[in-house]
Amino acid sequence: MPAGFAINRQVVFVLKNGAVVVDWGNGWCADLERGEFIQFKEQDFSHAVQDDELESLKRMGLVIEYNQVQVYFTYIPEPPRTKS
Repeated sequence: MPAGFAINRQVVFVLKNGAVVVDWGNGWCADLERGEFIQFKEQDFSHAVQDDELESLKRMGLVIEYNQVQVYFTYIPEPPRTKS
């Protein structure tokens, strides 16, 4: 098994602006290239991540490996902390 953070490929997708993101639920996602959490709406969704997009992230050093089920990331931005 590759090292890194394993994320189910089902929650990795591309927004209409071209950003590859990981869905964290409740309208929040991690923008992998920018390294930050952003809010999105359903209409912002473009498509499920494709192999060529994962290969690009791999060349940038953000993805270690991937298969049909998992994507192994070198880094995943942490969710914003809520004030209590």
